[in-house]
Amino acid sequence: MEQERIRDAAERVARSLGMEVVDVEWKVGKERFLRVFIDKPEGISHKDCEAVSNQLSVILDVEDLIPGPPYILEVSSPGLDRKLTKPAEFERFTGRLARISTTEPVENQKNFEGRLAGFADGKVRIEVKGRVIALPVEGIRKANLVVEF
Repeated sequence: MEQERIRDAAERVARSLGMEVVDVEWKVGKERFLRVFIDKPEGISHKDCEAVSNQLSVILDVEDLIPGPPYILEVSSPGLDRKLTKPAEFERFTGRLARISTTEPVENQKNFEGRLAGFADGKVRIEVKGRVIALPVEGIRKANLVVEF
């Protein structure tokens, strides 16, 4: 199974429906799971997930992208605490609360929580306690939005 070809198929379907693929996960345990997370600026509905799932499952079968035993295809939105991976996402969610971990210390720390302040020159900007810190995007281990109520 080639994960890159599966992601390409998912992106073709999502684009044709006016959405984007945020992430693709392949998990093998007792069962095989393919999870595809989709989004669009106004948010994702159950109908959006169903449309992508129906079209993608046909392509996966026709192109035989997942050979072997049966698998479960799950299409959903990334959720309120969504993962952030692309520069455009850090820009899009400027002003939102986020939690970011880095692989190497920046200003003597590896964990940051604050408001996203955009993306420029290959660096994610995050405002922590009134200071804006620039984190090199290639050094980010994990980044998620934080749910606010």
